[in-house]
Parts: sequence; structure tokens; C-alpha cells
Amino acid sequence: AGIATQVRVERMLAEQGLDRYKMGREKFIAAVWERREKYGSTITNQQRVMGFSLDWSRERFTMDDGLSRAVHKVFVDLYKEGLIYRDTRLVNWDPVTRTVLSDLEVEYDDSYEGELFSFAYELTSGSGEIIVATTRPETMLGDTAIAVHPDDDRYKHLIGKTVKHPFIDREIPIIGDAVLVDPKFGSGAVKVTPAHDPNDYETGKRHDLEFISILDEAGHINEHGGKFHGMERFEARKAVKKALEDRGLVRETKKHKMSVGRSQRSGTIVEPMISTQWFVKTKPLAETAIASVEKGDIRFVPSQWEKTYFHWMNEIRDWCISRQLWWGHRIPAWYGPDGEIFVAHDEEEAHKAARKHYGRAVELNQDEDVLDTWFSSGLWPFSTMGWPDKTADLKAFYPTTVLVTAFDIIFFWVARMIMLGLHFMKAPPFRDVYIHGLLRDEKGDKISKTKGNGIDPLVAVEQYGADAFRFFLMATLSEGKDSVYSEQRLKGYQNFANKIWNSSRFVFMNLPEGFTPVESPEALYKLKLEEEDWWVLAELNRVQAEVARTVKEYKIHLAADEVYSFTWRIFCDWYIEFIKPRMFGKTGEESADSARQTAYYTLKSMLGILSPFMPYIAEELYSHILKYRPADNPLDEMIITAPWPTLKKLPKKAERPAMALALLQDVIGAARLIRGEMNIPPDTKVPLIVRTDNADLKKVIASKEMAIQRLGRISEIKVVKTYKSNKFDALETFTDGEVYLPLEGILDVQKESNRLKGEVQKLDKTVEGIQKKLSNAKFLENAPAEVVEKEKGKLAEMEQKRDALQRSLKRLNK
Repeated sequence: AGIATQVRVERMLAEQGLDRYKMGREKFIAAVWERREKYGSTITNQQRVMGFSLDWSRERFTMDDGLSRAVHKVFVDLYKEGLIYRDTRLVNWDPVTRTVLSDLEVEYDDSYEGELFSFAYELTSGSGEIIVATTRPETMLGDTAIAVHPDDDRYKHLIGKTVKHPFIDREIPIIGDAVLVDPKFGSGAVKVTPAHDPNDYETGKRHDLEFISILDEAGHINEHGGKFHGMERFEARKAVKKALEDRGLVRETKKHKMSVGRSQRSGTIVEPMISTQWFVKTKPLAETAIASVEKGDIRFVPSQWEKTYFHWMNEIRDWCISRQLWWGHRIPAWYGPDGEIFVAHDEEEAHKAARKHYGRAVELNQDEDVLDTWFSSGLWPFSTMGWPDKTADLKAFYPTTVLVTAFDIIFFWVARMIMLGLHFMKAPPFRDVYIHGLLRDEKGDKISKTKGNGIDPLVAVEQYGADAFRFFLMATLSEGKDSVYSEQRLKGYQNFANKIWNSSRFVFMNLPEGFTPVESPEALYKLKLEEEDWWVLAELNRVQAEVARTVKEYKIHLAADEVYSFTWRIFCDWYIEFIKPRMFGKTGEESADSARQTAYYTLKSMLGILSPFMPYIAEELYSHILKYRPADNPLDEMIITAPWPTLKKLPKKAERPAMALALLQDVIGAARLIRGEMNIPPDTKVPLIVRTDNADLKKVIASKEMAIQRLGRISEIKVVKTYKSNKFDALETFTDGEVYLPLEGILDVQKESNRLKGEVQKLDKTVEGIQKKLSNAKFLENAPAEVVEKEKGKLAEMEQKRDALQRSLKRLNK
């Protein structure tokens, strides 16, 4: 990252009292390489710790020799084709990093509090004055015209006359221009500074005005600024205003909210300046790149980003690719004694061309500038594969299948890879572009190196584990939507890993010595499986299909949700709890064996779908699976190289018991809901009455009585076809009936009713307060968006709690 890296190194050197100019180019570049070696290895170490599944032998860096050769060839070829050229024009200038910026590297601040400053120019004839306004008073030092509308009766007679500059010995012409001037806005007269304003620049070209640049590279007033020479630009602004005031030329000053461009890298206000730079003619490249997406050769996921891509590409301007930096690919152009340019692959080739041009050997000087970092990054899909050589890698891996990136660099990187890939390889660089959101800090700001608010993965991994950190990223970053870094969620995923570990340990601890797993799903289906076995296998099939589907559709966050739900809720919370009596031998050996076999098979398959999300715990638990593999049916040594778990169709006989078990879950869930809402203490067991006509459910309740009593904290269970409830019964419905918990003698109904009424009243006041705040237009206008969203979320949460309490009250007072 050219500018970002150089800025960091310059800051580091400044702390030591050094700067790049004192050091010289060679020593400075050596210092940047030293930092790159240090932090480059830090990044790859973080990736290794996080369990990146990469071919580390193929690691590449855009400054590698092989990639440099590709960069030089692309530059030379585009130059020869007339698609790279050198020109002097108005550019975005960063006075802090002292380099030009592309339009995309300028971020606009629309809330900047500036001022509109009006002052008068006196007519050279002494017959009056003309008033102009500006938000940048210092730029009047570079004014070369005053523009008025040619049809404006107030000023028609002045066109062709001049005003005198108050500080510099220069007369400024008054011109008529219908494009720049709106006669109804302000005074109807506009100062024109062609070298420091985009609109004025075009005006200057239309009228052949003089272009006077008043700033140097560091943003100080240069020799064209008269007595203000050497002043920093904002210091000069104050000084110019004071000098105009001393001369009696100030007419009005008023506050003015305006949009200012800031450097994406340094944060400073960018200056429009005249400068000679290298450009890529992008229109011909963009036309091919647009067509490739329109034809469907490349698709964006989600597809809404295609609109963004098309908007940028249709409005594309020529790309300024030179940077006044020292870190990066130096532009392969050499200048002869008379300024003749020789673009070549290397210095030897440049000297050869110069000898041919001059008829003798001459001294050449290479261009001091380097290329925009996105120029070399744009070649990544093929430069990393050995291009321009026709390598086996290039044949095998170009184009690739999918590019995964965030939306903020669609044009910086994605569009440029497409343009350059199509131009040089005659094929798109990838088929799919998956756009995920950005990770933001807890204040809602984008996490970036420049802002200094980055999250150190190694610290997060040390606190919560690599698996939890990975799972957090995949579960929260959805297609095109941003995510907020959350310590609470990380802690939750750490607990998830612990849950997996403990449930797996339970399975392994209850496998007897000499346990031999069945060899196939078909063999497993022949065992005497019980309702929960069929149910968990049906759920396993479902989750495997859903994870495969959502990953294929790049809905990674939904795949993570499926993995989480199956692992924690279905396998750990329900299935393990259902089979505990069987594992402990309370239902006979045949039942115990089928439970062990099903648990082992489900766990092995579950680890397969868990592996991409949580590879460390998956591999560790798989190593325990391997202890039981049959000698004649060896498994892969690591789960990462094992086949992806495949769907195995369940026999018809599995349907009814699986459905009955799902209904039993509903029954237990209803009992738990009542207990929670009625504030029944955990250690208090209550009777359960289930009213249902479903014979399969009645059967499964009878066979799973011990599990139901433990899971629902139930003292006794009755299943009936009809039931007349009394006033102390709490009721909850489910798909095939109702669940009743008789609470007489268990709860003090009046006391609980009073408690619930008090809680509802408190919540009413809280809800009313939040609603009042959210209906306040002033709050909505001034509060940050994330604060407003937080209040809305709080309101929804409080209303949900109140609804639950009101349901409980209704149960008590029916």
C-alpha cells in the first residue's frame, strides 16, 4: 500500500528527527523494506494463527521482481498503444504526503464549517469596484480574471476592462462567461483562479487565461504570492483577509457550511493544483469491462453492486497513475537532455532508444515518481502466475472462480483488475465478485490502518481463541452489510466452542473400550434407532444441504447460523440430553449401542461442516474420532482433507419418529417458556399435562419420560385427549395440542401478579420515554445514526419484554 506505507515510515523517522529528503532515496527505500519485512511477516503470522487455508509456497508481494517485470511490460505496452500519456492539468494535491491523489482517494466532508468572504476589486480606471466572494481568500493571489454573465446589464459595459490586484503588480481582465456565472447568485461576479479550482480551470482554458500556481508542494505560498511568500496556506488565508481589511476592501463575512475534499490517507484538506502527471486513458478499457459484466461473464454478489460498478465505469475519468512518492514501482520512463521521453522495460533499453534518437550516447534521468499502488495491484490475477511468461500456473489458474472483497474498493481494485485482465489476457480475471460488508469499531467507524483503530487478531485470538474469532467474522459479515466489532459476541462464540468441546467429550467418554463404529450410514440405519436418533439424522441431512446451498450462494453468515443452530441447539442441547439415560444404560444395551453409534456418526459429520468455520477445534476433536477408525476402513488423517459430508437419504420408516420427536421438542419448549415467564425457580419441579390426539407423540412421551423430566424440570407427566383446566393452570399451545402446568401450591398467585404488574408499569415508563425521544425531531436531526438505531433497538427490546410479562399476567388472571 504505497501512500499508507510511506506515511507510516515517514512518521516513524520523524520521531527520530529524520526525514526522507535528508536520508536520500536509497536509504529511505531501505528503511521501508525493513518495515515491510517486519510487518509483512506479522500479517502472515496473524493469518496462520487464524487458520487461513492457503498454499504458503505461493505467497507473492506486488514489489517482487517477477511482478515488477509485469508492471513494466503493462506500462510500456499501454504507452505504445496510446493509452498511457503525460499531461499538465488540474489535480488533487495532498500537501502533507506531497503527492497527487486520484479522485477516488479524496473523501468529501459535507459538514465543514467555513465562511463566505466577500471583497472588492477596484477598477483600474478608478471609476468603481466589483465585488466577488470566495471560501478560500488566499487563492485571490492567483486570480487571472473576473467573470460576469455577458447578458448581465450591471456588468456588460465592464467586459474587456480590468481591475488592479491590491497586492501584486498585475491587472486582471473582466470577461463574459455564461457557463461559469449565474447572474442571480451573489453579486453576479466571480473571481477566476484557473490553477486552483476545477470550474475556474475550464474557464481558463475557454478564455486562454494565465494559469498562476501560488502553492508549493507543502501547501505554502510560493514566489507568485508577493509579500505572502512562504506562509502556510491557512496562515496566508488569515493574512490575506487582514490585508484586505486594512485596505478597506472587505465587504461581508458570513458562516458557510461547505463540502471539502480530504485526503483518504493523511486526512488533510486537498488542494486543486496544476501539475504534470502520468495518466491512463480509461474509456476504451472501461467499455470492455462494462460489457463483460453486462453479458454475465462476471457477476457481482449481491447483484446490487453491479449498479455501483456501472455508475463508476460510465462516469470514469482518466486515471492519474503517478505519485510523488519513493516507495512503489518507479515509472519506467527516462528523460533525455532536451526532455525527450523514453519509455522502456529497463534502463538498458532506454539508453538504446536514446542512442537511436540522438545518434550518440547521452545521459538519461529516470522519472522520480512511482506508480499508484492500484496499478500493480490491478495486475494481480495474472502477474502472480508468472505473466508475461506463458506458465503452467497461468493456464491452470486464470481466470479464477471468485474474488472476495469489500465494497469500498470495487473501483480501486476490482474494476481495474477487470479492465487490465480483459485487455492483456483477453478473458475476465474471475467469474464471481463476492462483496461483503466492512468491519466497524464499536463507534461505527470503519476499521482501517489509516484511522489507527484496527483490531489486532492475535490479541483477539489470545482472549477468545482463533475459532471464536473466525466464527464471529463469518457470522456477522453478510453480503454488502457492515458489521460492528463486538466483544460480547466474541465471548458468545468462545462459549460456543466450549459447548462443542464438552458435548464431544461426553460422547467420547461414553464410548466403551473396543468400540467399533458402523462403516456406513446404511449400516447405521439397520440398527434399532429411536426417535431422537432419526430426528438428529434428519436434522443433520437438512443442515448439510442448507450449508452447502448457502455457501454456494455466498450467504456465509446464513451458513454460519445453520452450523451454530445445529451444533448448539440440536446436537448439544437436545440430542445429547435425550440420549443420556440411554448412554448410562438405563434403557438397555441395544438402546445404548444405537445411541453411541448415532452420536459418533453425527459428531463426525458435524465436525466436517464445522471445519471451515472452526478448524482448530474440528481438527482436535477429529483426532479423537480417528482413534476408533476400523483398520480396514481408514479415514483421512485430517478433517480438512476429508471429503465434504454428503447427504444420505433416510429410509421411509424414519419420518414418523423424527416428526414425533420434533413435536416433543415443542412440548418441552412450551413448558420451559411457561416456567421462564412465570418466574418459577429452577429447582422447583412442576407437573406437566399434555393435551393431544397425536398417537406418535403420546408414544414418544411415554418412552422419553426420564429425558422430559430432566429437560423440563417436570415432576410427573400426563398425556390426555381432553382436559378441563382450572384457574391455577398455565397454558401454552403447540402444533398438535396444548401444554398445561398446574401451579396451585407452587406459586403465590397474588404475589406474582403484583410483581408482574409492577414490572409492566416500569417498562411502560421506559417505553414511553424512548418513544418520546424518538419522536423528537431535534434528537433525530442531531444524534449520530448509530445512537438513533441503538434507541430503536432498545425500544423493540423493552416492548418485547413488556409483551412477555403481559402474557404471564394474563395466565395468572384468566
